Amino acid sequence: MNTTPNFQSDNWQSLPREEDKNQNFLKQKVALVIQYLGTNFHGWQRQPQKRTVQAELEDTLASIIGCPVIIHSAGRTDAGVHAAAQVAHFEYTGPIPAVKWAKILNGKLPKDILIRASAQVPLNWHARFSAVWRRYRYTIYTDKKPNLFIDSLAWHYYHQPLQEALIQEALNPLIGKHHLAAFRRAGSARKHSWVEVQEAQCYRNGSFVYLEIQANGFLYGMVRLLVGMLVEVGTQKRTPESFTEIWVNQKREEVKYSAPAKGLCLLRVGYPEFPFPKQVWFDAQPTFILAD
Repeated sequence: MNTTPNFQSDNWQSLPREEDKNQNFLKQKVALVIQYLGTNFHGWQRQPQKRTVQAELEDTLASIIGCPVIIHSAGRTDAGVHAAAQVAHFEYTGPIPAVKWAKILNGKLPKDILIRASAQVPLNWHARFSAVWRRYRYTIYTDKKPNLFIDSLAWHYYHQPLQEALIQEALNPLIGKHHLAAFRRAGSARKHSWVEVQEAQCYRNGSFVYLEIQANGFLYGMVRLLVGMLVEVGTQKRTPESFTEIWVNQKREEVKYSAPAKGLCLLRVGYPEFPFPKQVWFDAQPTFILAD
């Protein structure tokens, strides 16, 4: 009787663990491209008595493998923040091919987490430390009419018209390496506030204004604090020049408003070498189109 697990089958359920203990398997490092709706999560990082993305993934992996698993991500997202292509990895010694983990996990994970793809990576590869940039997108819905299908994924800001050209003007001086302590929330364990901003864009599509920022890394709460102040620029409560003056002179006390978490999405993460095709990770968050 053949008791070898059939990993080609969609009906695969669990490992024959007793038999596998007697086999010698090489250690694998498995990379995942992960999507999640952050609405009902207290962020990525595991926390006692709170539902987090890391805890859901680690607990699901442990239930399959039969022992505790630690999963490392490219970055931590806050409570309520979404991800279109978060990247993480874990180590595994056993018979399951790396490419099969996406389908296996998707059969067991809750509906607000999805694994887009899985692949084996070199043992010296790290989801966080091998990454060279992260990119976030913030979505603002500016029409006065509410829309239930948009509400959980965008900030409904309709009180005053937003001028995206003014926001872009304020964003331009951010390109480069800067000390951005003005956009750092209290509680961060990071030792410094230097950030290399590689791209910063603001553009409109009908009733939607999108802000995209790409950097080598992000400070705790940075994007939401940025957006909160950039909306003041877009509504002409503040000039682009005064926005720049605040972060150049590290006037944290003047940065008072954080944009809602629900409009923010970790769009993608960049690596010098990445085992996934572009269509899996590059632009996996759809943008909205509504008739005028």
